[in-house]
Amino acid sequence: MTAAQTLGVSYVMPVLNEAGYLRDAVASVLGQDYAGDKEIVLALGPSTDATDEVAAELAIEDDRVKLVHNPQGRTPIGLNLAIRASQYPIVVRVDAHSELAPTYTARGVETMFRVDAHDVGGLMDARGKNPLQRAIAAAYHSPWGLGGAAYHSGAPEGPAESAYLGIFRRQVFDEVGYYDESLHRAQDWELCLRIRQAGYKVWFDPELETAYYPRDTYKALSAQSYASGVWRGELSRRYPDGKSMRHDLPPLMLVGSSLGAIAWVIDPWLTSEAPGAVRIALNLLKLAPVGYAGLVVFATLTGKRTTTFKEKLLMLGVFPSIHFPWAVGFVKGRVRGAQGTLDRGRVRS
Repeated sequence: MTAAQTLGVSYVMPVLNEAGYLRDAVASVLGQDYAGDKEIVLALGPSTDATDEVAAELAIEDDRVKLVHNPQGRTPIGLNLAIRASQYPIVVRVDAHSELAPTYTARGVETMFRVDAHDVGGLMDARGKNPLQRAIAAAYHSPWGLGGAAYHSGAPEGPAESAYLGIFRRQVFDEVGYYDESLHRAQDWELCLRIRQAGYKVWFDPELETAYYPRDTYKALSAQSYASGVWRGELSRRYPDGKSMRHDLPPLMLVGSSLGAIAWVIDPWLTSEAPGAVRIALNLLKLAPVGYAGLVVFATLTGKRTTTFKEKLLMLGVFPSIHFPWAVGFVKGRVRGAQGTLDRGRVRS
């Protein structure tokens, strides 16, 4: 064991309406098989469930649990508050919907110093506690679900554009700054951009796995996907070089499927005198929604082998609940900007 592997670690977690997940998430942090000192700072947003009560109980039970209040409830603000309230030289971002593998911290710190990185991330292992959540998790694992990011589908170890959650050297925040509080989402990608621009490494290690529990209703999933699309569109406005070809595919699918649906509607109303070119164009457009439906079926059938028949049926609704809201959001964000769009999937009235 090296001296680096005994450095103290501060875990930072923004929390909003997570009463059902918070205790298990904190237990996975405090139970890390790691030799150094540990603390976890919870940044408590304005929850409407019993989250604050659970957090207060955790702080009483273990003095390594610290609480800070985040009245605005926004993720980057909560992360910055938690980082500033923490004390150790290694900062690990964690999520209330996630559970760390016991060796996550030890492996991450070892990797950080082995490759001389300033931010290390690993795989997001999506899981579910009910059939729909398991169907959503299976879609997350599919390359047809959330796209080709390494932390979704896996990739060889090496430099990365961004990192899921992130294990940081504290000094990097002093040098490049904290999370951008103007970004309600995708703030991790923007921070990683600044880290890379400063000449430091962002590193992907597939041996790091974090269990993640996604949204568990179609409504919440759609709200999350829309907000993610909006903020990805906002990022593409601010940083054109950061846009990938995969970001254009959902909007193209949206346009093609919409025009195809219109073609199916108007085709029966065309008279026999309609020009042949018009009929050919309509027939080509009609293929778009059919092609998308075929893609959804293909993605469902080629998903995880452990997915049950019921979960596969649910997946037929999961993929459109990811793709279409994301595409609408991306176009809105790209054209008009995010304008404070929130993830309503976390907010309860």
